[in-house]
Amino acid sequence: MDLCESTPCATLKGIAVDLGISRGALKEWVDKLGSGTTAIGGVAASDGSCPDSQAARVVRLEAENTALKAEARRLETERDILRQAAKYFAGETNW
Repeated sequence: MDLCESTPCATLKGIAVDLGISRGALKEWVDKLGSGTTAIGGVAASDGSCPDSQAARVVRLEAENTALKAEARRLETERDILRQAAKYFAGETNW
């Protein structure tokens, strides 16, 4: 609940994705704890953008950086597996 209230312009969907849970489960928790809104954090500007405080922006960028590093590790692992499979199958072709 604190995460929902402290994240500017956060949506239930966005927070649920960040936490790796379903939007419905998060909505249930938020409703039980008192806040039933879908735009949890601050108010979006008229152009649909969300004004971030410096601290919120740093937190968001750090989370994005962590997610990108994890994605890079996953892609490197997949690449290594494919390389090993290609070497294995290249050695199996004795026609």
